[in-house]
Amino acid sequence: MLIGLIILAIYVLSALYAAYSGSAAQAGSAVLEGAGAAVSFCISIGGAVCLWSAVAELLERSGAAAWLSRLLRPVLIRLFPASGQDKAVIAALSENVSANLLGLGNAATPAGIRAAKGMVRLGDTRARDELCLLVVINTASFQLVPTTVAAVRASYGAAAAFDIMPAVWVSSAVSLAAGIAAAAVMEKLWD
Repeated sequence: MLIGLIILAIYVLSALYAAYSGSAAQAGSAVLEGAGAAVSFCISIGGAVCLWSAVAELLERSGAAAWLSRLLRPVLIRLFPASGQDKAVIAALSENVSANLLGLGNAATPAGIRAAKGMVRLGDTRARDELCLLVVINTASFQLVPTTVAAVRASYGAAAAFDIMPAVWVSSAVSLAAGIAAAAVMEKLWD
């Protein structure tokens, strides 16, 4: 609700300034060009999202996602000891982190919400700290395949959309490590 009011205020102030400065015609054409560019961008990204959603479904049906979840489970139980005792929560965590690893942020969201609800259901302070850690891990997730960024690069005509992968691996590993360290420090400070 508040974001809608902020956007409305920005729009009204921009329109008033355009009328005051005598550039209303230029502002109007810029708005229409921007709307057209937004639609084109959504269509190009929509294709990539459909493709990678199909890949995620194939991984799920082939058992590869379950294999990756089993592979991640020991690490997740160490990171989330209180939640690791609940099989449903750790399964949702595994699914969430697996989807983020594969660059499927849209597929990761429902599993992350299930994991968060499970942590809230557990209800102790340790679970609340783990919920903060889950948010950090989702925000600064490590991605093996940066599908969304590659799709954006491809939509803007990049010759090799995936050539950024080494930089993505390094930056996402550093940001994830820094986020986990910051969450651990904050947990110690506020306990």
